[in-house]
Order: sequence, then structure tokens, then C-alpha cells
Amino acid sequence: MRGKRLHTSVGATKRKPLSPVERRQLAALEAKADEAIDTKDIPEAPAANWRLARRGDLYRPVKQPVTIRLDSDIVAWFKARGRGRGYQTEINSALRKYVAGRNR
Repeated sequence: MRGKRLHTSVGATKRKPLSPVERRQLAALEAKADEAIDTKDIPEAPAANWRLARRGDLYRPVKQPVTIRLDSDIVAWFKARGRGRGYQTEINSALRKYVAGRNR
């Protein structure tokens, strides 16, 4: 059964395979342009609903290993500030906050 392997994490529920009818329905929906899909029965969420929204705890962005040269005092500062996490995690967090601030 090569190529048909399901990837599940510990405690995850197994998904029921789609029936041929469901596969056809999904294929037809995928083929439609966004404007052609009827969403009148789905109410628009008011902006107030999103005020306290946050990313789910299970979100894990894909990590990419890189080699980067940093000043030794910068590395020492992040290592000293670790709060139980690795210094690389702290550097990633600082970069993420910087990028998020620039994208506003």
C-alpha cells in the first residue's frame, strides 16, 4: 500500500475516506470560480468577533534550517534571556514580532 500512508499525530482521530459521491461533489466545487459559489446562507462574521481571536495552539509553522552569522554579544544576550526555551527560539520570536510590526 505504498503512497497511501495516513499521517496522524498521537491522539488524532482517523479521517473517514470520502465516498465517490463526495469526491465528485468536491471536484465540482473546486472547479467553480469563487464568485460562482453561493454563500448566501453563511452569515458574515462581524469584525467584533475577531477582536479577541488568536492563532490556535496547534499551529506550527514549517521551520527551515539556516546558517547565519551573528555578533557574539547578540547570541549571548539571547542565550541569557532564554526563559527555559532555546536561544534560537527566542531569536525566531524576536524576528517574528519585528516582521509582524512592519506588516501592519
